[in-house]
Amino acid sequence: MAQALASQPRSNGASMADIAYEQILQMLVTLRIYPGDPIHDEQIISELGIGRTPVREALKRLEVDKLVVTYPKRGTFATRVEVSDLAFVSEIRQQLEPAAAARAARVATAAMRDELRETKRDIEEFDVQNATTTELLTFDAGVHRAIYRACGNPYLEDVLIRQSNLATRIWCMVVDRLPRMSTHVKEHLALLQAIIDGDEAKAADLAEHHVKDFEVAVREALLNV
Repeated sequence: MAQALASQPRSNGASMADIAYEQILQMLVTLRIYPGDPIHDEQIISELGIGRTPVREALKRLEVDKLVVTYPKRGTFATRVEVSDLAFVSEIRQQLEPAAAARAARVATAAMRDELRETKRDIEEFDVQNATTTELLTFDAGVHRAIYRACGNPYLEDVLIRQSNLATRIWCMVVDRLPRMSTHVKEHLALLQAIIDGDEAKAADLAEHHVKDFEVAVREALLNV
């Protein structure tokens, strides 16, 4: 079930720019490229084995996503992370995550509900204690992606994926200082069950609390560096 943190190509016809985007996004979100670090085209091209044009197209998309920034005559850099970023991202997610969860509970197809049941089983079997940071972040992101797909609104899904990528990058900076990681992962079980059961109000309430708890925990960790 676990997927890469980036949105995946939806067909085998993904362009080289799409592939470059997904791979650089993974590097940014998991802090292989750390906030504030310069991004050198030649190094990326060499590491990914992808041409200059697709890499540059990918970097332009990532600038729209607010994950990189380009300064004239200085170059391209991974955007820095500030405490205020957490507040802005959380404000959006606290509005849209409950909306997506409620909509998924209302409109998810039988096939999507089956996928969510499979996701629940994956959570129950996931070894949080022995997972690496990247595995944990990837797994958590995969659970959220499943809910976004289930809501059946591609525009809402797209916005939430972008905000989730930003949130995950912030989370990655403090994950080693966060308590209760097993609890955080297990919280998804009740949320998924509410969606499967078609309980819109409960799904929205659980999604809202999940995002709020995330912000509180991460904010405390950021401020206590």
